[in-house]
Amino acid sequence: MIGGMQSEETTTMTSETARRSVGHDPGRPATRAWTMRVLVIGIVLSALNLRPAITSLGALLEEVRDGLGMSGSLAGLLTSVPPLCFAVFGVTAPRLARRFGPGAVVCAGMVAITAGLLIRPYAGGTAGFLAASALALMGIAVSNVLMPVIVKRWFPDRVGAMTGLYSMALAAGTSVAAAVTVPMTDALGGSWQTGLAVWAGLAATAVLPWIPFVRDRGARPADPARRHARVEAPAPGRTSTDVHARVEAPALRITRSRTAWALAVFFGLQATAAYITMGWMAQIFRDAGVPASTAGLLLAVTMVMGVPLAFVIPRVATRLPHQGPIVLALGACGLVGYAGLYLAPAGGAWAWAVLLGVSNCAFPLALTMVGMRARTGAGVAQLSAFAQSTGYLISIPGPLLVGVLYQHSGGWGLPIALMAALMVPQMVVGVLAGRDRTVEDEAAAR
Repeated sequence: MIGGMQSEETTTMTSETARRSVGHDPGRPATRAWTMRVLVIGIVLSALNLRPAITSLGALLEEVRDGLGMSGSLAGLLTSVPPLCFAVFGVTAPRLARRFGPGAVVCAGMVAITAGLLIRPYAGGTAGFLAASALALMGIAVSNVLMPVIVKRWFPDRVGAMTGLYSMALAAGTSVAAAVTVPMTDALGGSWQTGLAVWAGLAATAVLPWIPFVRDRGARPADPARRHARVEAPAPGRTSTDVHARVEAPALRITRSRTAWALAVFFGLQATAAYITMGWMAQIFRDAGVPASTAGLLLAVTMVMGVPLAFVIPRVATRLPHQGPIVLALGACGLVGYAGLYLAPAGGAWAWAVLLGVSNCAFPLALTMVGMRARTGAGVAQLSAFAQSTGYLISIPGPLLVGVLYQHSGGWGLPIALMAALMVPQMVVGVLAGRDRTVEDEAAAR
């Protein structure tokens, strides 16, 4: 398990911090159990809301383009907005969590998602649509970064299982939004505005479990974690709490770690593939003659593959000293899927959807490696922010370039060739990121 990589002292410190942060009292085990259940519900509901803003738009992209008068290049820009927002806003998450506490930041993130999804269909014009989308994506960005930190902090001995649960819920929300957006829009009268706005209701439910944690600042990622303790045995007359309170500023410089850079590039390339898939795959099938509702189902199949695999892959990955074989297997599925999209997009549509869905499970693998490549809670916080922010920055040009190539070539041959070409470096850096080492050791050695 990932949590086993922590030293016994670090686990003690993070567990004690978690107990204090959720109001644990040795005489009130029922209160702690109830609070932890609420936290699990909050994690699951938040994960469910981290992709519908994107995949619901992908399912209705043609209708949105027609309604707002977008060109293919502008639609490509629209599909590049998610990684741009994740890169810009994700890097602020640790700082916000230090000041307000992670629970308050995630709660605010869910509020932002709710407001953005409710406003954007009715904002009027492309600029308003983009601004409201950015508001929702800002909430998604900070939650993206803080979820691995929250899991590592509150569940230090169950990181693999909780990462799997979180990833599985994220994949479920992604696939459900892709599958039901088109038929739900038809059932609600056929308006794409209604079909997009309805997802604000799901986001609103995710606000509620985080309300009890809004005032909790005891488990801020950067309070004890960002200034990780030099743990010592307690001196005579001093308690272990006194020892745990002694912290030092971290010597970790994440940019000195080759593994951190490899993981950031791997994260960026898998995000590129994922957002191209979410933004354009339904359109690829529709242009090949597949009905709109079926194209939405195919996108849903691609996304739903992450539900079981997102739970299995983190568990398998934590049992391997090197995650390179998993990276290569996922990459091979992606290459075969892209070849199928190029040669017979309609004839083998279901097979290509399944293979690309397996390939997209590089995301839960990347999240798992974030936990495995850092030894401490401080390291996870820094590595998560660095890998995700840098990775999403890397992924920005991909969806935009696909839109430009599609518009100027008049077909999907060049965009699909680009997708396949990007899979090769993804496999290379994934193997490098999967090596059995930690960023703390690499940063200290240079």
